[in-house]
Amino acid sequence: MAPPSSTAGLRLAELAALTGAQLDGDGDVRVTRVATLERAGAGAIAFLANPRYRSALASTGASAVIVRPEDATATALPRLVHANPYAVYAKVAAALHPTAAPVPGVHPSAIVASSARVAASAAIGAGAVIGERATVGERASIGALCVIGADASLADDVLLHPSVTLYPRTTIGPRTIVHSGAVIGADGFGMAEEGGRWLKVAQLGRAVIGADVEIGANTTIDRGAIDDTVIEDDVKLDNQIQIGHNCRIGAHTAIAGCAGIAGSTVIGRNCKIGGAAMIAGHLDIADGTVIAAGTALADSTATGGVYTGVLPAVPQREWMRIIASLRRLHSLFERVRALERNTKQGES
Repeated sequence: MAPPSSTAGLRLAELAALTGAQLDGDGDVRVTRVATLERAGAGAIAFLANPRYRSALASTGASAVIVRPEDATATALPRLVHANPYAVYAKVAAALHPTAAPVPGVHPSAIVASSARVAASAAIGAGAVIGERATVGERASIGALCVIGADASLADDVLLHPSVTLYPRTTIGPRTIVHSGAVIGADGFGMAEEGGRWLKVAQLGRAVIGADVEIGANTTIDRGAIDDTVIEDDVKLDNQIQIGHNCRIGAHTAIAGCAGIAGSTVIGRNCKIGGAAMIAGHLDIADGTVIAAGTALADSTATGGVYTGVLPAVPQREWMRIIASLRRLHSLFERVRALERNTKQGES
Protein backbone atom coordinates (compact mmCIF):
# COMPACT_ATOMS: atom_id res chain seq x y z
CA MET A 1 0.00 0.00 0.00
CA ALA A 2 1.32 3.43 -0.93
CA PRO A 3 1.94 5.91 1.87
CA PRO A 4 -0.82 8.49 2.29
CA SER A 5 -0.47 11.79 0.46
CA SER A 6 -2.20 14.97 1.48
CA THR A 7 -1.23 16.89 -1.65
CA ALA A 8 -2.45 16.97 -5.23
CA GLY A 9 1.09 16.30 -6.29
CA LEU A 10 3.96 18.41 -7.58
CA ARG A 11 5.58 18.84 -10.96
CA LEU A 12 9.00 17.29 -11.35
CA ALA A 13 10.42 20.72 -12.15
CA GLU A 14 9.09 22.01 -8.83
CA LEU A 15 10.73 19.13 -7.00
CA ALA A 16 14.03 19.79 -8.78
CA ALA A 17 13.95 23.40 -7.59
CA LEU A 18 12.99 22.33 -4.07
CA THR A 19 15.75 19.72 -3.72
CA GLY A 20 18.57 21.20 -5.77
CA ALA A 21 18.66 18.17 -8.07
CA GLN A 22 19.24 18.38 -11.81
CA LEU A 23 16.15 17.77 -13.93
CA ASP A 24 16.47 15.35 -16.87
CA GLY A 25 13.36 14.86 -18.98
CA ASP A 26 9.83 16.23 -18.83
CA GLY A 27 9.55 18.67 -15.95
CA ASP A 28 5.76 18.80 -16.27
CA VAL A 29 5.35 15.21 -15.08
CA ARG A 30 3.29 15.36 -11.90
CA VAL A 31 3.97 12.97 -9.03
CA THR A 32 1.77 12.48 -5.99
CA ARG A 33 3.62 9.97 -3.83
CA VAL A 34 6.88 8.12 -3.25
CA ALA A 35 7.33 4.39 -3.78
CA THR A 36 9.97 1.70 -4.18
CA LEU A 37 11.21 0.85 -7.65
CA GLU A 38 9.56 -2.57 -7.46
CA ARG A 39 6.13 -1.36 -6.32
CA ALA A 40 5.85 2.04 -7.96
CA GLY A 41 2.99 2.81 -10.31
CA ALA A 42 1.74 5.77 -12.28
CA GLY A 43 2.03 9.00 -10.31
CA ALA A 44 4.84 7.70 -8.08
CA ILE A 45 8.47 8.73 -7.87
CA ALA A 46 11.07 6.13 -6.83
CA PHE A 47 14.77 6.38 -6.07
CA LEU A 48 17.91 4.33 -6.64
CA ALA A 49 20.58 4.74 -3.97
CA ASN A 50 21.99 1.20 -3.80
CA PRO A 51 23.64 -0.10 -7.01
CA ARG A 52 22.40 -3.63 -6.34
CA TYR A 53 18.88 -2.49 -7.33
CA ARG A 54 19.99 -0.88 -10.60
CA SER A 55 18.34 -3.60 -12.68
CA ALA A 56 14.94 -2.59 -11.24
CA LEU A 57 15.11 0.69 -13.16
CA ALA A 58 14.26 -1.12 -16.37
CA SER A 59 10.99 -2.54 -15.06
CA THR A 60 9.75 0.07 -12.62
CA GLY A 61 6.27 1.49 -13.16
CA ALA A 62 7.19 4.84 -11.61
CA SER A 63 6.43 8.07 -13.43
CA ALA A 64 9.83 9.49 -12.41
CA VAL A 65 12.96 8.43 -10.57
CA ILE A 66 15.78 9.89 -8.48
CA VAL A 67 19.25 8.65 -9.47
CA ARG A 68 22.97 9.38 -9.23
CA PRO A 69 24.69 10.92 -12.27
CA GLU A 70 26.29 7.55 -13.13
CA ASP A 71 22.85 5.92 -13.24
CA ALA A 72 21.10 8.65 -15.24
CA THR A 73 21.58 6.87 -18.58
CA ALA A 74 20.16 3.59 -17.27
CA THR A 75 16.55 4.79 -17.64
CA ALA A 76 14.51 6.84 -20.09
CA LEU A 77 12.11 7.99 -17.38
CA PRO A 78 12.04 11.64 -16.32
CA ARG A 79 14.48 11.91 -13.45
CA LEU A 80 16.04 13.98 -10.74
CA VAL A 81 19.83 13.55 -10.81
CA HIS A 82 21.92 14.14 -7.73
CA ALA A 83 25.04 12.72 -6.07
CA ASN A 84 22.98 11.92 -2.96
CA PRO A 85 19.67 10.46 -4.20
CA TYR A 86 18.61 9.29 -0.73
CA ALA A 87 18.78 12.85 0.63
CA VAL A 88 16.78 14.07 -2.38
CA TYR A 89 14.23 11.33 -1.72
CA ALA A 90 13.91 12.50 1.89
CA LYS A 91 13.10 16.04 0.74
CA VAL A 92 10.67 14.80 -1.91
CA ALA A 93 8.89 12.52 0.56
CA ALA A 94 8.51 15.40 3.02
CA ALA A 95 7.06 17.61 0.30
CA LEU A 96 4.61 15.01 -1.02
CA HIS A 97 3.61 13.58 2.36
CA PRO A 98 3.65 16.51 4.80
CA THR A 99 2.96 15.93 8.47
CA ALA A 100 -0.41 17.26 9.56
CA ALA A 101 -0.14 20.33 11.76
CA PRO A 102 -1.40 19.80 15.31
CA VAL A 103 -4.77 21.27 16.20
CA PRO A 104 -4.13 23.82 18.95
CA GLY A 105 -5.79 23.34 22.31
CA VAL A 106 -5.76 21.37 25.53
CA HIS A 107 -7.77 18.14 25.72
CA PRO A 108 -10.38 18.22 28.49
CA SER A 109 -8.79 15.18 30.19
CA ALA A 110 -5.28 16.71 30.28
CA ILE A 111 -3.97 18.07 33.58
CA VAL A 112 -2.07 21.33 33.28
CA ALA A 113 -0.61 22.92 36.41
CA SER A 114 -1.77 26.46 37.06
CA SER A 115 1.82 27.72 37.03
CA ALA A 116 2.65 26.04 33.70
CA ARG A 117 2.95 28.18 30.58
CA VAL A 118 1.50 26.59 27.46
CA ALA A 119 1.51 28.50 24.16
CA ALA A 120 -1.91 29.07 22.65
CA SER A 121 -0.77 27.37 19.43
CA ALA A 122 0.34 24.19 21.25
CA ALA A 123 -1.66 20.95 21.25
CA ILE A 124 -1.97 18.94 24.48
CA GLY A 125 -3.37 15.41 24.06
CA ALA A 126 -5.73 13.32 26.14
CA GLY A 127 -4.50 12.39 29.60
CA ALA A 128 -1.29 14.39 29.32
CA VAL A 129 0.14 15.94 32.51
CA ILE A 130 2.01 19.24 32.47
CA GLY A 131 3.84 19.91 35.74
CA GLU A 132 4.35 23.05 37.78
CA ARG A 133 6.23 25.88 36.06
CA ALA A 134 6.77 23.80 32.91
CA THR A 135 6.79 25.68 29.61
CA VAL A 136 5.49 24.47 26.26
CA GLY A 137 6.43 26.48 23.18
CA GLU A 138 4.59 27.57 20.08
CA ARG A 139 3.08 24.82 17.90
CA ALA A 140 4.42 22.11 20.19
CA SER A 141 2.47 18.87 20.12
CA ILE A 142 2.21 16.79 23.31
CA GLY A 143 0.73 13.34 22.68
CA ALA A 144 -1.74 11.46 24.80
CA LEU A 145 -0.53 10.30 28.23
CA CYS A 146 2.72 12.24 28.09
CA VAL A 147 4.08 13.43 31.44
CA ILE A 148 6.03 16.70 31.54
CA GLY A 149 7.74 17.20 34.89
CA ALA A 150 7.99 20.38 36.91
CA ASP A 151 10.21 23.11 35.48
CA ALA A 152 10.68 21.23 32.21
CA SER A 153 11.01 23.35 29.09
CA LEU A 154 9.85 22.49 25.57
CA ALA A 155 10.79 24.89 22.76
CA ASP A 156 8.78 25.74 19.67
CA ASP A 157 7.61 22.96 17.31
CA VAL A 158 8.59 20.10 19.63
CA LEU A 159 6.71 16.87 18.92
CA LEU A 160 6.21 14.31 21.68
CA HIS A 161 4.45 11.16 20.59
CA PRO A 162 2.13 9.45 23.11
CA SER A 163 3.46 8.19 26.44
CA VAL A 164 6.72 10.13 26.59
CA THR A 165 8.01 10.93 30.09
CA LEU A 166 10.13 14.00 30.78
CA TYR A 167 11.45 14.23 34.32
CA PRO A 168 11.60 17.61 36.09
CA ARG A 169 13.90 20.30 34.63
CA THR A 170 14.41 18.47 31.34
CA THR A 171 15.00 20.85 28.42
CA ILE A 172 13.98 20.03 24.85
CA GLY A 173 15.16 22.21 21.93
CA PRO A 174 13.11 23.40 18.95
CA ARG A 175 11.79 20.96 16.34
CA THR A 176 12.92 17.94 18.32
CA ILE A 177 10.88 14.74 17.96
CA VAL A 178 10.55 12.19 20.78
CA HIS A 179 8.87 8.85 20.10
CA SER A 180 6.59 6.85 22.36
CA GLY A 181 7.92 5.27 25.51
CA ALA A 182 11.06 7.40 25.72
CA VAL A 183 12.10 8.46 29.22
CA ILE A 184 14.31 11.52 29.48
CA GLY A 185 15.86 12.82 32.69
CA ALA A 186 15.50 9.80 34.96
CA ASP A 187 18.05 9.19 37.70
CA GLY A 188 21.45 8.06 36.52
CA PHE A 189 22.87 4.84 37.92
CA GLY A 190 24.77 6.46 40.77
CA MET A 191 25.57 4.21 43.72
CA ALA A 192 28.26 4.30 46.43
CA GLU A 193 29.21 1.06 48.14
CA GLU A 194 29.55 1.00 51.92
CA GLY A 195 29.74 -2.07 54.13
CA GLY A 196 28.45 -4.39 51.43
CA ARG A 197 25.39 -2.21 50.75
CA TRP A 198 24.62 0.49 48.22
CA LEU A 199 24.01 4.16 48.97
CA LYS A 200 22.05 6.10 46.37
CA VAL A 201 23.91 9.15 45.04
CA ALA A 202 21.62 12.10 44.38
CA GLN A 203 21.36 12.97 40.69
CA LEU A 204 21.37 16.78 40.62
CA GLY A 205 21.95 17.61 36.95
CA ARG A 206 19.52 17.87 34.06
CA ALA A 207 18.95 16.26 30.69
CA VAL A 208 19.42 18.94 28.02
CA ILE A 209 18.32 18.06 24.49
CA GLY A 210 19.24 20.35 21.57
CA ALA A 211 17.43 21.43 18.42
CA ASP A 212 16.35 19.10 15.59
CA VAL A 213 17.09 15.97 17.63
CA GLU A 214 15.10 12.76 17.10
CA ILE A 215 14.82 10.26 19.94
CA GLY A 216 13.49 6.77 19.20
CA ALA A 217 10.86 4.73 20.98
CA ASN A 218 11.76 3.42 24.44
CA THR A 219 15.11 5.17 24.46
CA THR A 220 16.29 6.36 27.89
CA ILE A 221 18.52 9.34 28.64
CA ASP A 222 19.56 9.80 32.28
CA ARG A 223 20.06 13.21 33.79
CA GLY A 224 23.47 14.22 35.11
CA ALA A 225 24.78 13.46 38.56
CA ILE A 226 26.11 17.01 39.05
CA ASP A 227 26.60 18.47 35.58
CA ASP A 228 24.04 18.01 32.82
CA THR A 229 23.66 15.19 30.33
CA VAL A 230 23.71 16.94 26.94
CA ILE A 231 22.46 15.82 23.53
CA GLU A 232 23.61 18.42 21.01
CA ASP A 233 21.77 19.67 17.92
CA ASP A 234 20.74 17.31 15.10
CA VAL A 235 21.62 14.10 16.97
CA LYS A 236 19.56 11.12 15.77
CA LEU A 237 18.89 8.31 18.25
CA ASP A 238 17.21 5.06 17.25
CA ASN A 239 14.94 2.94 19.44
CA GLN A 240 15.91 1.34 22.76
CA ILE A 241 19.18 3.19 23.34
CA GLN A 242 20.54 3.73 26.86
CA ILE A 243 22.53 6.91 27.54
CA GLY A 244 23.98 7.17 31.03
CA HIS A 245 24.34 10.20 33.26
CA ASN A 246 26.73 13.01 32.38
CA CYS A 247 27.20 11.84 28.80
CA ARG A 248 27.58 14.35 26.02
CA ILE A 249 26.64 13.42 22.45
CA GLY A 250 28.10 15.75 19.81
CA ALA A 251 26.05 17.44 17.10
CA HIS A 252 25.03 15.46 13.98
CA THR A 253 25.90 12.09 15.55
CA ALA A 254 23.65 9.11 14.73
CA ILE A 255 23.25 6.08 17.00
CA ALA A 256 21.43 2.89 15.96
CA GLY A 257 19.12 0.78 18.10
CA CYS A 258 20.01 -1.03 21.31
CA ALA A 259 23.34 0.76 21.78
CA GLY A 260 24.42 1.37 25.37
CA ILE A 261 26.58 4.28 26.49
CA ALA A 262 27.81 4.29 30.08
CA GLY A 263 28.04 7.42 32.18
CA SER A 264 30.38 10.38 31.66
CA THR A 265 31.36 9.40 28.13
CA VAL A 266 31.78 12.23 25.63
CA ILE A 267 31.02 11.36 22.02
CA GLY A 268 32.19 13.81 19.38
CA ARG A 269 30.42 15.41 16.45
CA ASN A 270 29.43 13.56 13.27
CA CYS A 271 29.96 10.11 14.77
CA LYS A 272 28.08 7.00 13.65
CA ILE A 273 27.45 4.21 16.15
CA GLY A 274 26.04 0.88 15.03
CA GLY A 275 23.27 -1.13 16.63
CA ALA A 276 23.99 -2.94 19.91
CA ALA A 277 27.36 -1.24 20.33
CA MET A 278 28.46 -1.08 23.98
CA ILE A 279 30.55 1.91 25.05
CA ALA A 280 32.19 1.99 28.48
CA GLY A 281 32.05 5.00 30.78
CA HIS A 282 34.40 7.97 31.10
CA LEU A 283 35.62 7.72 27.51
CA ASP A 284 36.29 10.43 24.92
CA ILE A 285 35.24 9.51 21.40
CA ALA A 286 36.80 11.68 18.68
CA ASP A 287 34.79 13.55 16.07
CA GLY A 288 34.00 11.48 13.02
CA THR A 289 34.37 8.11 14.74
CA VAL A 290 32.43 5.16 13.30
CA ILE A 291 31.74 2.28 15.69
CA ALA A 292 30.51 -0.88 14.00
CA ALA A 293 27.41 -2.75 15.14
CA GLY A 294 27.93 -4.96 18.17
CA THR A 295 31.33 -3.49 18.99
CA ALA A 296 32.39 -3.24 22.64
CA LEU A 297 34.50 -0.12 23.10
CA ALA A 298 36.56 0.08 26.31
CA ASP A 299 39.07 2.80 25.40
CA SER A 300 38.89 6.36 24.13
CA THR A 301 39.52 7.08 20.45
CA ALA A 302 42.12 9.77 19.81
CA THR A 303 41.24 10.09 16.13
CA GLY A 304 38.21 9.39 13.98
CA GLY A 305 37.93 6.31 11.80
CA VAL A 306 36.19 2.97 11.90
CA TYR A 307 36.40 0.80 15.02
CA THR A 308 35.22 -2.80 14.98
CA GLY A 309 35.38 -5.48 17.65
CA VAL A 310 32.95 -8.18 16.61
CA LEU A 311 33.60 -11.86 15.95
CA PRO A 312 31.35 -12.98 13.10
CA ALA A 313 29.10 -15.98 13.64
CA VAL A 314 30.42 -19.41 12.59
CA PRO A 315 29.02 -22.95 12.94
CA GLN A 316 28.97 -24.08 16.57
CA ARG A 317 31.55 -26.84 16.19
CA GLU A 318 33.99 -24.41 14.60
CA TRP A 319 33.31 -21.89 17.38
CA MET A 320 34.05 -24.52 20.04
CA ARG A 321 37.39 -25.27 18.36
CA ILE A 322 38.20 -21.54 18.35
CA ILE A 323 37.39 -21.27 22.06
CA ALA A 324 39.53 -24.33 22.84
CA SER A 325 42.43 -22.69 20.98
CA LEU A 326 41.95 -19.41 22.81
CA ARG A 327 42.12 -21.21 26.15
CA ARG A 328 45.55 -22.58 25.20
CA LEU A 329 46.93 -19.20 24.15
CA HIS A 330 48.24 -18.25 27.59
CA SER A 331 50.24 -21.45 28.04
CA LEU A 332 51.56 -21.09 24.48
CA PHE A 333 52.56 -17.50 25.24
CA GLU A 334 54.47 -18.60 28.36
CA ARG A 335 56.29 -21.30 26.38
CA VAL A 336 57.34 -18.76 23.74
CA ARG A 337 58.62 -16.39 26.44
CA ALA A 338 60.63 -19.21 28.02
CA LEU A 339 62.13 -20.09 24.65
CA GLU A 340 63.08 -16.45 24.05
CA ARG A 341 64.76 -16.22 27.47
CA ASN A 342 66.69 -19.44 26.85
CA THR A 343 67.76 -18.22 23.41
CA LYS A 344 69.02 -14.92 24.82
CA GLN A 345 70.91 -16.71 27.61
CA GLY A 346 72.51 -19.02 25.07
CA GLU A 347 73.58 -16.12 22.90
CA SER A 348 75.16 -14.32 25.85
